[in-house]
Parts: sequence; structure tokens; C-alpha cells
Amino acid sequence: MSLTNTTILNAKPGDKTIKLYDERGLYMEVSPNGGKWWRLKYRFNGKEKRLSLGVYPDVTLKVARERRDKSRKLLADGIDPSENRKAQKLTNNGGNSFKVIAREWFAKYSANWTTDHGGRIIRRLERDVFPWIGDKPIAQITAPELLSVIQRIEKRGALETAHRALGNCGQVFRYAIATGRAVRDVSGDLRGALPPAKGEHFAAITEPKQVAEILRAIDGYEGSLTVRCALRLAPLVFVRPGELRKAEWTDIDFDKAEWHYMVTKTDTKHIVPLSRQVVEILKELQPLTGNGRYVFPGARSKERPMSDNAILAAMRRMGISKEEMSGHGFRAMARTILDEVLGVRPDFIEHQLAHAVRDPNGRAYNRTAHLPERKKMMQDWSDYLDKLKAGAEVIPLRRGA
Repeated sequence: MSLTNTTILNAKPGDKTIKLYDERGLYMEVSPNGGKWWRLKYRFNGKEKRLSLGVYPDVTLKVARERRDKSRKLLADGIDPSENRKAQKLTNNGGNSFKVIAREWFAKYSANWTTDHGGRIIRRLERDVFPWIGDKPIAQITAPELLSVIQRIEKRGALETAHRALGNCGQVFRYAIATGRAVRDVSGDLRGALPPAKGEHFAAITEPKQVAEILRAIDGYEGSLTVRCALRLAPLVFVRPGELRKAEWTDIDFDKAEWHYMVTKTDTKHIVPLSRQVVEILKELQPLTGNGRYVFPGARSKERPMSDNAILAAMRRMGISKEEMSGHGFRAMARTILDEVLGVRPDFIEHQLAHAVRDPNGRAYNRTAHLPERKKMMQDWSDYLDKLKAGAEVIPLRRGA
């Protein structure tokens, strides 16, 4: 039942904070000392959050509902109301500072990221970047100033974090250019200024005979159909684990045999050509999960995707140790065998891995680049894995063959 002005006026404080609920997430907190605060409860990116909407009676029931509706409109547009408020506050106080634009960029794009991924990015900016250049107008930041910030991270031994922070800064600069508040991305001037990062090592099996054993183990998995299908698809499509588990049916085009989605790591559109084997697996699963949003919904709720640990836990139950294979390992497996065994052109492979690939003039290729060749590659890859699994003697091809 929704609140009325009479209910609010008659609300008496108790020994503990009392909550009076209205509609669509709006409620009032009555503290033991009699204070009355408006709050909005909402979920963003799978996480429950709270937003303060003001103090009664300065903010009336009518105004509180108007603020609720504005916040829910932001949610419908994929924007976290809390992050939007921070960005607005900074805009009022600091103009077009790096911090203002970074928070605005984060509020706009974080809806498409996992909670963990988004949390790491904003904490990285808040800890390692904002204290040094956050309050400076973004158009006035020079390459040497940005380099000084990034080198602070490098000097403490966090080279991988330094590279990631530089990449995030570049995304903020490019967003500022797109919104008319900067004219160039100075992070581009720092290319090569940091030593190469070794990156994190993900366990992967790349020997064809061992790959065959993994594939046969997957086919023998006796768990749920959803997890089994995810396991069977992982080596065939070799996308990032988070992209696989969050696949949505609306992104699957059976007529074109393509899967279209946004790569969260680079915020770019990507196409995965679907081999005949992949289509068969998806159609096997469709009667079970096709009436929902996610291709691989969670075990507890169809409204959420499969958990991070589902595929890894299944591999461990099959006796595949973490030292042998990881979720990311299927990417390394495909990259190595496609290149060294099947002789596929490296740029085709890099495109399919959704890595940044540039033409001779330094321009990034678009998502449709070499699509016919990639479709053939993905079908050849599925056929090759079928032959490995069946135990056939597969003659390795030399490069250029």
C-alpha cells in the first residue's frame, strides 16, 4: 500500500529505525530521534543499492516520487543514479575536470560491465589517477603530466595496473573528445613509454592429443544440460568466459549463423560466426532456456546469468586441474593451434579473439573485417576439434599451406 501524507505525519519514532514503504522502491526511514529521510532502493548491474532523495518535510511526498521517477528513468537508460549524482555534483563544483568526465563516462558505460570489472576500474581511477589530475580541466592535461601519474603506479611494482590505468585514461579522453570537451587524446602520445606488461598467465592445454582428451571429457560430463552446453561451446567459440556466460538469446542470429555482442573490455561490437556444431548445441539448449534472457541462466534465478564459477567447477569435477586448464585457456588453445597447426593468418585469429587490430595506417579495423574468412576459419576449427575428439589422425598443416 502506498504512503499518504497522513501516514507520514502520524509516523512516530521507535527504538530502532522504522521503514515506511511507498511504491517502486521508494520508502521513508524514520530514525529514533524523529528524523525522516527519503530513500530509493534499486538494483544496478545485479547489485542492490540505496539512494538518498532528501529529508521530510523539506522534500514532500510528491517531490520524493518525482525524484524517484527521474532516478528510475536513468536506470532505464542504463545509468546508475548514484554515479550520475556524483558526476553532476562534480560538474557543478569543478567544470570539465578529468574527474567529472571520468565519472560521467563510468556512469554511462558501467551498465554493460560486470560489477567486479566496473569496481576495479573506478577504484583504479580513484586511487591512482584522481588525486593527481582529477581536478584539472581535461583539455589542459599534457602527455608528460599523464605519464608522471602512470609512472607512480609503475614505480610501486604494479606494471600491469599501470598499463590498465593508462588504457582507462585513454577511454576517458576519447569520451571527452566525443562530447566536445577535449580535442585530442594525449594518452596516445605515451605509446611505448611503459615497458611491456607480461600479463597474467592462464593455464591452457595446446597439444592436440591433450586437447582431444579434454574434449572427450567434456562430452562425458553428466551435470546439467545448461552447464554441459556451455562447456561444449567454450572451445568452439573461444570468447572470454564472462562473455560466454552472459550470452543473450536476442544476440543470436540463427539465419546468419552469427552472435553479436559488445566486448566489455574494449566497449566495441563483435561478431562470432557460428559453426554448424555451435548452432546444433544452441538449438539443443533453446527449448530449455530460450524463453528467457540468458542462453546460460543461473541455477537459482533465470534473471541472472550463470555464475563465474560454474564452468570452472564443472572442469574440476571432471578431473581437469587448474594447472591444466582455465576458462581463459580455451582462447590460448585456439590461438596456438589455429596459428601453429592450421596455419591461419594471425590477423584473422586476433580479430576473432576481439583483440585490437590495426591496418597499416594505424586505423582500427571494424567488426566485419575479414568476416567471410573468419566464418570459414570457425567452421574449420569446429571440424578440426571433431576430428581430434574422434581420435582421427589429423595431419598438421604448415603455415601458408
